[in-house]
Amino acid sequence: MTKGIISYFATSLTRAIGLTFLAASGTAAHGADYPVLPLRTMESGWSVTFTPYAWLISLNGSQTVRGRTVDIDETFFDIVHDTIGKGGQLFAAMAQAEARHGPFAFFGDVVWEQFAIKGGGVVARNVRPGITAGLAATGELRGKMAIAEAGAAYEIARFGLPFGDVVSVPAAFDVLAGARYWYQQADVSLDVAGTLDTADLVVVGRNRAIARSGSVDWVDPFVGARLRLALAPGHEIIVRGDVGGFDVGSQISWQAIGGYAFDFAVRHGITFSGLVGYKALYVDYQQGEGRRRYEFDMLQHGPVLGLSLRW
Repeated sequence: MTKGIISYFATSLTRAIGLTFLAASGTAAHGADYPVLPLRTMESGWSVTFTPYAWLISLNGSQTVRGRTVDIDETFFDIVHDTIGKGGQLFAAMAQAEARHGPFAFFGDVVWEQFAIKGGGVVARNVRPGITAGLAATGELRGKMAIAEAGAAYEIARFGLPFGDVVSVPAAFDVLAGARYWYQQADVSLDVAGTLDTADLVVVGRNRAIARSGSVDWVDPFVGARLRLALAPGHEIIVRGDVGGFDVGSQISWQAIGGYAFDFAVRHGITFSGLVGYKALYVDYQQGEGRRRYEFDMLQHGPVLGLSLRW
């Protein structure tokens, strides 16, 4: 079955690219052979799309808990190895949904992840003024994080992108706005040197201390835009970007997503589609000072693989 899905995907993508190439090169003989194609999200009445997906997250940035900062540079495969190797539970759940009626759409997205990072992927920095230093070069981070967003979009334009003299690729441009809720818990474990002040840390044995954040949450408003392109019937490219924070929650946050969706089956009135793409989400959040300082300055990014159900 896996080989069949891969084969179908490769064939579908090849056909879509071939259509675009023919259009761009102007080799089609008659315009009637290649009519303007409808965008798959432009059905009349309400349409609802539900997409569980996997986001293979890599982390690049820094985490500060109780004034102690570690720099993080870990790929998805490093995180999987570290979490399982430490006997931790690696868990992630992601899903998005959208309901559209005419030019209006309402959307939501939820991400939950639990992980552990150790060794060379977590490097301790000098701590902040007022906290006695004395950290070894490496540490460990265990984290839980939920990200939930909700918003609305409005289609402000539909147009055709010309390719050659005979083909027009249909496109739609949406503006969107919403809010993104963040919830985090983080434990930073550090090697203890002789001068490390552990008064507000949990000491484990003689050479280990843990800084625990407790529960931290905030809400970021955001605004953005989305472009949808119909390459062929049932084949769509989606590009989305948004920016938020604005010192309401975080100082700044931005997101960029690119994806290719392709229909492959219809059962009982439900259209099944595959989704492949890439997602990057950055946030810079800060609160407190000194021993109460918490920061999350992080870029999360990686491939996205999903399965959509549309009715």
